[in-house]
Amino acid sequence: MSKILVVDDDAATRLIIQKNLQLEGYEVSLAVNGEEGLEKAWQIQPAIIICDWMMPGIDGVQVCRQVKTEPSLASTFFILLTHRNTISDRVLGLDAGADEFLTKPIESSELSARVRVGLRQHQLIEQLQQANQQLTYEQEKSERLLCNILPVAVAQRLKQEPGYLAQRFEDVSVLFADLVNFTPLAVQMQPLELLELLNQIFSQFDQLAQERGLEKIKTIGDAYMVAGGLPIARADHAEIVADMALAMLSTISSFKTRSGKPFQLRIGIHSGPVIAGVIGINKFSYDLWGDTVNIASRMESQGIANKIQVTASTQRRLKKHYRFQERGFRHIKGKGKMKTYLLVGRQMQHQSPLAYICPSQPFRQHSQPPELWSH
Repeated sequence: MSKILVVDDDAATRLIIQKNLQLEGYEVSLAVNGEEGLEKAWQIQPAIIICDWMMPGIDGVQVCRQVKTEPSLASTFFILLTHRNTISDRVLGLDAGADEFLTKPIESSELSARVRVGLRQHQLIEQLQQANQQLTYEQEKSERLLCNILPVAVAQRLKQEPGYLAQRFEDVSVLFADLVNFTPLAVQMQPLELLELLNQIFSQFDQLAQERGLEKIKTIGDAYMVAGGLPIARADHAEIVADMALAMLSTISSFKTRSGKPFQLRIGIHSGPVIAGVIGINKFSYDLWGDTVNIASRMESQGIANKIQVTASTQRRLKKHYRFQERGFRHIKGKGKMKTYLLVGRQMQHQSPLAYICPSQPFRQHSQPPELWSH
């Protein structure tokens, strides 16, 4: 049932309009002045307001202006009741936002016709608003999907520069990780079971990357690739990638094989320049190219289970705050011999020597943390 609000300080006029409209099946509310009319309009959200122009306090033109500036009443059809019928009066009413005019004394057939026009307009505006809301929702959904495929900064740039393809980054860190011996395990699993397991693992990796402001590049089978320092450059890219690697080893230990053994992860990191950009016109993706990517991949493939192998380039960026074990020179396909390191963890924060106490011996000062003591 369509709601109509009648605002008039004259009781007889209110009664005439109310009876005529109720006979036609409309739900009619009444207000005796402009203040009450505005309050009821916000409460009941009518399809049509029929409001007298000349009222004490807030007059009909003022009511109209306030109604038309209220977003929740944007589709309300506003009819001004008036004895005044000059061109200047109508211009004043139209400028205030009035949609129609009814001249007193009111003729019932004209009232019904104006109301029918108002309801049609109200319905059309509401349909348009719903269509706009649906369009906005679909646009937002498309934006979310696009940002799941591409980095937000890249998606924004593509919208502004449709021809954008690639950009060079002089200093980033790239991480590759691979589940050790996953292929033979996968053969023993049902496809859905396999996908569910990979989804659980990679979803946790995604969370770790998001928390550190890293960019997940892609997954290939049971391999995972992430980068720091792009598409927005940052000086601490090696540190956040190193923290990601350490967190990944901690995370993977909570996943078990069918025999109860924990999964193992092999991780490789290298730092240097890359080309990053979008390829394709269908099912496009954001990807990286260059020696840095290839070397990071080699660090992983020639690494050790549950270890993080890094190049000298990455080690130099991290050595002040992280601990390493030198692995020596490794032959890297396409690059020859390269010095590599195993990332062990973060440096312990500086503490007083009195902070370290050996539980198996009487209290004494030590200059090294417990894991380095010999008993």
